[in-house]
Amino acid sequence: MPERLTEMLMDTWTPLIILWITLLPSIYMAPMNQSQILPSGSSTELKRLTEEQRVLNRSKRGWVWNQMFVLEEFSGPEPILVGRLHTDLDPGSSKIKYILSGDGAGTIFVINDKTGDIHAMKRLDREEKAEYTLTAQAVDRDTNKPLEPPSEFIIKVQDINDNAPEFVDGPYHATVPEMSVVGTFVTKVTATDADDPVYGNSAKLVYSILEGQPYFSIEPHTAIIKTALPNMDREAKEEYFVVIQAKDMGGHMGGLSGTTTVTITLTDVNDNPPKFAQSLYHFSVMEDVALGEPIGRVKANDLDIGENAKSSYDIIEGDGMDIFEVTTDAQTQDGIIRVRKPLDFETKKSYTLKVEAANVHIDPRFLSGGPFKDTATVKIVVEDADEPPVFSSPTYLLEVHENAAINSVIGQVTAHDPDVSSSPIRFSIDRHTDLERQFNINAEDGKITLATPLDRETSMWHNITIVATETRNHSQVSRVPVAIKVLDVNDNAPEFASEHEAFLCENGKPGQIIQIVSAIDKDDPKNGHYFLYSLLPEMVNNPNFTIKKNEGKDKMYVMCMVFTKHNVVNVMLDLNS
Repeated sequence: MPERLTEMLMDTWTPLIILWITLLPSIYMAPMNQSQILPSGSSTELKRLTEEQRVLNRSKRGWVWNQMFVLEEFSGPEPILVGRLHTDLDPGSSKIKYILSGDGAGTIFVINDKTGDIHAMKRLDREEKAEYTLTAQAVDRDTNKPLEPPSEFIIKVQDINDNAPEFVDGPYHATVPEMSVVGTFVTKVTATDADDPVYGNSAKLVYSILEGQPYFSIEPHTAIIKTALPNMDREAKEEYFVVIQAKDMGGHMGGLSGTTTVTITLTDVNDNPPKFAQSLYHFSVMEDVALGEPIGRVKANDLDIGENAKSSYDIIEGDGMDIFEVTTDAQTQDGIIRVRKPLDFETKKSYTLKVEAANVHIDPRFLSGGPFKDTATVKIVVEDADEPPVFSSPTYLLEVHENAAINSVIGQVTAHDPDVSSSPIRFSIDRHTDLERQFNINAEDGKITLATPLDRETSMWHNITIVATETRNHSQVSRVPVAIKVLDVNDNAPEFASEHEAFLCENGKPGQIIQIVSAIDKDDPKNGHYFLYSLLPEMVNNPNFTIKKNEGKDKMYVMCMVFTKHNVVNVMLDLNS
């Protein structure tokens, strides 16, 4: 209690002591050869002062002035006396005239030309103008001739604490990471005071927190704001509203104050793991779903935000790890489960997967809090779909001899309904692939028969498409290509490659080659062609000509064995293959 009383007395007397210190330089007698300024709080006080205290002394060398002082914001019923000018040339008669010129002379400051008293006529504000430069001169009243050279002096406006501190940059916004340790820097605020920072404590500021404790603290002299509580959690409270006060007079009672607000936002750190909203998920999917199609979504929630909330998903266990995959939706952070391989209800009707969600960005400071991941079980049920017929082979290759009989069976295709219901199948030929209708198919058993004769030499290959349709659902249709190769039979006689007409001179020699002949055949035997050449029967006994095979080639030489003078013989060959 005594300490509190002492503090109250100090707060009461401190402004009075400061005012006394402020007035003391004005009434203190300056040494000889220096000007003295005698401001007064009122005309009554000034009348009590002796003439010597109010006189401005002059040396014989001329005027030497100190600064005069006047208290700002002073107002009273009468003008305030700033000081008196006097010269030792003034014997006390009225022959001396004092003249004042310069800043505010005649308007703000008025001089009594007989006594040299200077009065302030207006209320002054140091923050508007801190000092005034004036010129004083003593002249002969009758002749107006200067008695001394003019002398310049300054009237300074003494500061009083009439301006409260201001935060010109407020209100403030600042951020600090959540879970920061005590003493972490948040921001720095600055207040300004228009009062004189040199004279007294009018501009000496002390900072304090009015609102925002116990979360934050402020350094009284530097105005640096720091965290005051450890482990502040953004997920519990993200924003704090702090009120800062700046008080002048060193923070003592009677000082003026100003306030500002600081909105402090806790920024996110990765201090929370992802957590699945449920431990078990159920999905169903049709067996005929397209590859890559999503079949369901899982969600791991994270209390963090931004990059700290990003998770990646993976399938870590299960009987469908190669059948399904999980990817991350960049917008929603969901895990999207998709089909990687075809499903078959008849083969496997359900799958069980274990999906893991793990944070992408880990903060090592919080690893001790546990693994930043979570798992959930996903059960997927495959539902039966009405699937189209399935052929026993993706393609068929059939062979038929070109002399095959009409309606003979050249091959068969088979198909079945993979569904449990197993619908009967009907077969047909896509006539766009068999415009000449050379083939037929049995709709029940898929046997393909010949409808018109074939000719390998005209067309060696026929490509048709067989259609299989479920009888219970005509929309379920499958197609398969069938290639039919026509096999060769020897149904074409050999032919000369070209017609030949040979001429022989009458002086031809025995053994002379008179013509080389060759043959072709439209058929295509497996071992190639072999032709036998001979002369026509009516030429067999002709001793003048013979025919000989050209070894290694299907060509024959027609040679002259006996020359008949003046005869020209036409050679005709009968070729047998």
